[in-house]
Amino acid sequence: MADVCPGDSGKGIWPELLGVRGKVAVKVINKENPKLSVSIVEEGMMVTMDFRCDRVRVWVDKHGFVKEVPRIG
Repeated sequence: MADVCPGDSGKGIWPELLGVRGKVAVKVINKENPKLSVSIVEEGMMVTMDFRCDRVRVWVDKHGFVKEVPRIG
């Protein structure tokens, strides 16, 4: 994400978190980059479509498992 988010040299995508519990994913992302705002979003919830370099949404299924690869945006 360094090319999209100027000045950010940190990690921007977490494919290894696909399928883990959403709460665990949030903790991992916060530990790796505490500057990010990380939130869990349940399937079917409406969200804004704006892109933000300081945000990661962790999309989870009805059982609380990550269903999409978390990424900055």
